[in-house]
This record gives sequence, C-alpha cells and structure tokens, in this order.
Amino acid sequence: MNSAGLPMIVTIASFKGGVGKTTTALHLAAYLQTKAPALLVDGDLNRSALDWAARGSLPFKVVDEKQGVRYARDYEHIVIDTPARPTPEDLKTLAQGCDLLILPSSPDAMALSAMLQMVEALYSLQSNYRILLTVIPPAPSKVGAESRATIEKAGLPIFKSDIRRLAVFQKAALAGVPVNAIKDPYAKAAWGCYTAVGKEILP
Repeated sequence: MNSAGLPMIVTIASFKGGVGKTTTALHLAAYLQTKAPALLVDGDLNRSALDWAARGSLPFKVVDEKQGVRYARDYEHIVIDTPARPTPEDLKTLAQGCDLLILPSSPDAMALSAMLQMVEALYSLQSNYRILLTVIPPAPSKVGAESRATIEKAGLPIFKSDIRRLAVFQKAALAGVPVNAIKDPYAKAAWGCYTAVGKEILP
C-alpha cells in the first residue's frame, strides 16, 4: 500500500463502540513507531488513548486533536483515533484527510451492521478504506471466518489479518503500555496480530 519511508496518516473510525477502535489506533501507532516517529492523535471524546498513555508509558507521543495540528509536522506517521459515530460531514473530512481509513468491527451482527452503514456512507466519497475484523473469539467459534466470508463475498476491502479476542489487551490498557510490553503468555500472539496488520499497511 505504501513503500517504506513515505509518511502515513491512518484514521480509525467506527459507528459502534466496543470494537477495539482505540486499541487498534494505539497498537498501529506502536507498529509505525518502529518504522519512523509516530504521533497518535486522540480525537475521541472519551480520551481513551490519552487515558491509556497517562497510566503508564508509551513509545510514541499522544496528543488531543487541538495539539495535533501543532505537533503533526514533527512526525512521519500519524494515527488518528476518532469520536464514535462521526457525522456525515465529519466522516467526509476524516476520509479525505488520510491515506488510509480503517473500519474496525467485531464479528457480531450489530457491529457488522454499523460497519456496513459506514461503508455505505463512504460510498460516494473518494476514500481509501479497509475493514479490520477485531475481537475474534477462539475456536471452536467460526463467527470470525463466517464474517470474513460475508465481507469478502460483498467485494469489500478487508485486511488479510484480524485481531483475536485476548484478555491481555485489557491488561495492557490498565498498565498504560502496548501489549508487547506486558509479561503474559498471550502477549506475543496479541502483538503479532497488530504486527501483521501493520505490515499490510507499511511493510
């Protein structure tokens, strides 16, 4: 999608809460930081990313959207965590102001429905978006694979990688660090999920 060395502006947006929007923004910022200086702009009214940063230590800078304008020029990669359920006008601004718009969705019916509403809203906009399946339950559940098949059948752009439902993400949030800084048997697998997504964005 982008060759190494080119600045990236990645925006994470969702019409529904609880789909790992902030977790995704934070861990993609952590991945991009391994390539070049990255900035996470917390535009969510809940300030979840700033709260996460305040509890511990992150390897990149987190600012609110007002500070983002001031700091943006100092960073190669920028990840934007947006408010839940943006208005059509906000969505247009978000879509046109980034290199990639990521739509996280868990595989439950309500989240998928909300994500498809956003896809519909993006239909008339010139936007480069991709769906990311998150909070995928472990086997024997097949809901993740079934959701992927439905999205692919509809011809919608979707990441090859997805994000597993793992309690270690919550541990990382409580500790105020990315999941790869947590001592837990599942930390490597959790970080691997986002590394795989990151490589699809910026190898």
